[in-house]
Amino acid sequence: MSTIFSKIIAKEIPADIVYEDDLVLAFRDIAPQAPVHILITPKKEIPTANDVEAADEAVLGRLFTTATQIARDEGIAKQGYRLIVNCNEDGGQEVFHLHMHILGGRSLGPMLAKK
Repeated sequence: MSTIFSKIIAKEIPADIVYEDDLVLAFRDIAPQAPVHILITPKKEIPTANDVEAADEAVLGRLFTTATQIARDEGIAKQGYRLIVNCNEDGGQEVFHLHMHILGGRSLGPMLAKK
């Protein structure tokens, strides 16, 4: 399975990359939902959170440490930010390559609308 994120990782599609190492790649979202909206994705193709295995623990940890560093670099760490991982259609996942959204730069309000 090849996703748009796999093509970005392979440098087949351009992206505004803000961080890259051997495990993850982070780039700015092309349709940002906040002043800072960056996607952090493992270089390994993992379709959904349901597909994570024990062998993926290092890359999952790297998603969080990368998010922390990006929040500092983008100047949003002190005021706060939100990390989101969506899973499957009802969870709002649009690209089936596991990724974490880091959003900040303004008050983000409640996570879900109250019913």
